[in-house]
Amino acid sequence: MSTPESTLPFTGLPLRSAPALDLLAGVKVLDLTSSVAGPYAGQLLADMGATVVKVEKPKGGDDARAWGPPFLHGESLWFMSVNRGKQSLTLDIAVPQGQEILKQLVAQCDVVLLNLVARAQRKLGLDAASLRPLNPRLIHVSVSGFGLQGSRADLPCYDLIAEGYSSVMDLTGEPENGPQKVGTPAADLLAGSDAAMAVLAALLRREREGKGCDIDISMVESMSRFMTPKLMPYLGSGDLARRAGGRDSVIAIYQVFETADGPMTLGLGNDAIWKRFWEAVGRPEVAAEPEFASNAQRRAKRDDIVKVIAELLQTQPRAHWLALLAKARVPAGPIQRVDEVAQDPALHESGFIYRAQGPRGDIPQVGLGIRFDGRTEGTNAPPPKLGAHTEQILSAWLQCDATRIEQLRAQQII
Repeated sequence: MSTPESTLPFTGLPLRSAPALDLLAGVKVLDLTSSVAGPYAGQLLADMGATVVKVEKPKGGDDARAWGPPFLHGESLWFMSVNRGKQSLTLDIAVPQGQEILKQLVAQCDVVLLNLVARAQRKLGLDAASLRPLNPRLIHVSVSGFGLQGSRADLPCYDLIAEGYSSVMDLTGEPENGPQKVGTPAADLLAGSDAAMAVLAALLRREREGKGCDIDISMVESMSRFMTPKLMPYLGSGDLARRAGGRDSVIAIYQVFETADGPMTLGLGNDAIWKRFWEAVGRPEVAAEPEFASNAQRRAKRDDIVKVIAELLQTQPRAHWLALLAKARVPAGPIQRVDEVAQDPALHESGFIYRAQGPRGDIPQVGLGIRFDGRTEGTNAPPPKLGAHTEQILSAWLQCDATRIEQLRAQQII
């Protein structure tokens, strides 16, 4: 049973309609991707001011449109989370007429985003070699599971698969339990961020040298790079990290502790913080112990120290400790649920979580979280309905008249 819209959590959020960022104004992006990684890259570029046209299958569109429940206004909230700021064009690129229209669009755009394996790109004529003659300045971006080259290039991949390859699942969770997926599509989001970052670098080089770029993003490699702080110690020492419930940090005290009424995090990352913690909790003599003078010494005594801190923190509620440690400038925080993050006053105050007006009603938004000259993304374009901008794009970009558009629609090309 669905929740009435009037009682949904986001209805109390501030309604914001800020001016759109214009850092990438004039940059045209064709987003041919689906699911999460590629669309997230497109959304990041749209947030920074690019014109992003999302090219979708006429029937069903992006796979993520069907991912639910939950749905809002008949749309998947997963889809909405990575597609704001875009225009939707429906186009069957598997048939010659659709391919011809796409080539005309490519000739006018700056960036093409794809999440097809190399074999599929070549079959559809969407690989960089095929599109480059149409637009020598084109930035061609591929986001795939394993990249465009190598023995695994043609294998299908989802976030789950990439997380497994990267070792993050092997190191996530409690040691007595099996491998555990990260609680968000981490490989998708990291690869999408990498793609957007790479586009910015390629645009800068194009301004300087006038040439396009072929960008190849591997979800497995993006996620594996995320594991660098675990991979490097193994490569350099042979010490193999194992699943430890987040209690195996190189920092001696850097983990979750229980309090009298709920869990909290605590990170004593250097000698000064170590000292401030024990002074704040009324035990300065512990900080003065010679055997705890360095992080390496504290790591050797970690089990003993953790036991003392655990017993201490269980004597008072979490709010008591967080207030005390904040005053002492000791890094600590609560373990928030998703609903608590959604209601976080500081995130509301900063405008990071808000609501925007959509064609069928208000839509919750999770912001970019990046500010340029004090400004972050605007809300001029909510996630698009499937094909909502087809006529507008064909008319403005390709000068198609109403008769031609109706012919394409009758032929199910759009």
